[in-house]
Amino acid sequence: QMMESMITNYAPTRAEVNDVANAVMDGADAVMLSAETSVGKYPVKVIEIMRRIITRVEMEDKLYYKEHAPEVKNVTYITDSICYQACQMAHQAGVKAIISMTNSGYTAYKLASHRPKSGIFIFTDNQSLLTALSLVWGVRGIYYDKYVSTDETITDLKEILKAEGFVKTDDLVINIASMPMKDKGRTNMLKLSYIG
Repeated sequence: QMMESMITNYAPTRAEVNDVANAVMDGADAVMLSAETSVGKYPVKVIEIMRRIITRVEMEDKLYYKEHAPEVKNVTYITDSICYQACQMAHQAGVKAIISMTNSGYTAYKLASHRPKSGIFIFTDNQSLLTALSLVWGVRGIYYDKYVSTDETITDLKEILKAEGFVKTDDLVINIASMPMKDKGRTNMLKLSYIG
């Protein structure tokens, strides 16, 4: 209970503010309230305060672009390396979005672990995974079930994001995927391109 005093008080203690800030700085994907909102006197206020703390802490540049290079001997080295390089490239080039497809969620978790400033957009046809992705730092999960060719799918995903207002013409984006896409294997491809 991160803001426990707000069950009865209008403002949190300094220690509670520090607890929330430290959770964000330590890399928590999500923070949760329980009694503060279910039986507390100020449920809306506690959410407003927590959001303000999180937003302020996330403005700090040192929270982004965590560098932990993949281990070559790891069975997931290729996927890990693609995710790592995508985040490095996103930082260097000022990429607006990193776009991927996943069936298991591994790529989403790996991308989020690097904390890029770019938006992470994960497309999947796995409904239960979409629910889990809503709790992963920086990830927006989107349902998608049209797997055609790699090029057609990449174009389609970019058009979806443009139509939804997440990207605009001339934004730079990175797509990562497994090839061939229909096999739903491990991520092994990275493409840097502009939104048309």
